[in-house]
Parts: sequence; C-alpha cells; structure tokens
Amino acid sequence: MIARNVNMHLKANSSAEFARMIEKDVIPLLRKQKGFQDEISFVRPGSQEAVAISLWDKAESADAYTRDTYPAVLKALATVLDGTPQVQHLEVCNSTSHKIAAAVAA
Repeated sequence: MIARNVNMHLKANSSAEFARMIEKDVIPLLRKQKGFQDEISFVRPGSQEAVAISLWDKAESADAYTRDTYPAVLKALATVLDGTPQVQHLEVCNSTSHKIAAAVAA
C-alpha cells in the first residue's frame, strides 16, 4: 500500500474553504481513481498549514493519479493554496484500519 503525502500552505483564512473543497470536489475525484483506498486531511488550527494523505493499493495507481488527475485537483484548489504543495510517496508499513498486503523489508 502506498501513501501519497501532500503538504500545503493555505492562503489566509481559507481553512474552512479548503476542508469544504476536499469534501465536495477532491474526494469524489479520488473515489473514481483505480486503486484509491482512503483520504485523510488535516489543518493545523491557527495556522495556514494543511496535509492530505491518500492511500493507494500500489505505486502504479498513485503514479497514474499524480499524472492524470492531480493537475485538475491543483487547479480546483488554486483559490485556497499559497504556493506549490510538496508531494511524497511513502510505503505504508502499518495501519489499524487497512490490511497491509506485504510487510516492509527491515
């Protein structure tokens, strides 16, 4: 399982709008993507920092989303983003809510 970790800086006073856009605009797009498993988003109270973590069945699915759909997501979020989000792909080694298919090599 792959986690796609996206760190973002939001424009001033846009946390509520960011949360609404994730729920109404981004999650429906994610649910249509092959291999998508889950999404969790965070905002730091009193700051302009946000993090979105999506879980994918395998790296190829996350890569396809990054290539084919993520540009449209960035465009949709442009009104609330300040700067370019930083994206990392990480291998999930533990999860209490998902069955991990293969253990990460130590």
